[in-house]
Amino acid sequence: MIDRKWIGHQIGPSVLPIERGRLKFFAKAIGETSPVYTDESVARDAGYADLPVPPTFLFAAELDSGAMFELFDLIGVPVSKILHGEQRFEYLGPIVAGDTVRVSSRVTNIYEKKGGALEFIEIESDVFNQHDDPVARMRSVTVVRN
Repeated sequence: MIDRKWIGHQIGPSVLPIERGRLKFFAKAIGETSPVYTDESVARDAGYADLPVPPTFLFAAELDSGAMFELFDLIGVPVSKILHGEQRFEYLGPIVAGDTVRVSSRVTNIYEKKGGALEFIEIESDVFNQHDDPVARMRSVTVVRN
């Protein structure tokens, strides 16, 4: 059982540079066909300062920072027991290549279902750009199989 004392625990912050090549690679990997995510001139014509992040990019970037894996290690959850259950994004402003974002996350809930066979860790994250402007909020649910 995951100790409920971790509810409220702060994770990070993680600092993530938004690189143009990484955005293009990510867009291709997820099958994104809109040239706004791969062609700088199309992105600029659409009103962006550079290539915008594809909608789910921030989750992958946050994973790269290692902060979530540090959390799982800290609370004693083996990575082999986790499943990604849910992810939500709310964008508050543009995030484009050349930006640097800071992601601050916190555990907002831990609960169980099926008599403890499944435990759930809810995490909310706030994302700020290099100017300290809020640009996104994320919410994720990780499922732990016991």
